[in-house]
Amino acid sequence: MTWIDLIEPLQLQLLINNHREQEPLKGTRNERDFPPVVKLFVPWGAATWLLSECDPGGIAFGLCDMGFGSPELGSLDLQELADIEGPGGLHVEQDLHWSTEKPLSLWAVEARQHGQIKA
Repeated sequence: MTWIDLIEPLQLQLLINNHREQEPLKGTRNERDFPPVVKLFVPWGAATWLLSECDPGGIAFGLCDMGFGSPELGSLDLQELADIEGPGGLHVEQDLHWSTEKPLSLWAVEARQHGQIKA
């Protein structure tokens, strides 16, 4: 599986658009606080990712919760997620019915308070 297969095309384009908008603003007071565009999860465990940006090469930015009680904001390689294989050949999946208008920073605050993403 390739990283492009992880995310529906429309959401992937939104992630890339957010990255392109954010890139010239990084390190300034004008950085955007986008709502996450996509929720990825493992169906066999507690790992969850809420992504707000992605460069065209598959490096995404978002809130990452590996299920250990300490969700963090950061970048991740989507190909690494695509390469994960769980029990019975399961893979990381996109929650196709999930959406939010809440900015990523608020998701991060709430996830840290609860020790997990509650999405």
